[in-house]
Amino acid sequence: MIKKLLFLFAIVLLSSCSDNGVSNKNPYIPNYSFTVDINTSLPAYSNLKFPSNAVFYAGAGARGLIIFNTGSGYNAFDAACPNQALSSCSTLTIKGINAICPCDSKEYSLFSGLSDLQYPLKQYRIEVIGSVIRVYN
Repeated sequence: MIKKLLFLFAIVLLSSCSDNGVSNKNPYIPNYSFTVDINTSLPAYSNLKFPSNAVFYAGAGARGLIIFNTGSGYNAFDAACPNQALSSCSTLTIKGINAICPCDSKEYSLFSGLSDLQYPLKQYRIEVIGSVIRVYN
């Protein structure tokens, strides 16, 4: 009897597990592998030393990168509109703490990457080494 209860408990426990992580898959944005080092000592990226500032980096991802200082760390997002197929208007622009897609004028928070649409901004990994921000996928 105890074996049956343990078996039943194990099945219930294993079937109740789920992945609550955020999926970074997006059918509109290809998955590129890259590593970029952003040196915040350089004048072009010195704004990243201060909270709520963002910079655009054109050399990686589908349409470039948007790196944002959240105040407690950094976020890096692909600059491609996540709910649009890649086109001439699908590169996000920075407006304060938001990124705007010119195709449909939708805004995405640079703190979370979210909007009211289906797909959030495609987020990349960050590693801070002194004054260098390493962004990679």
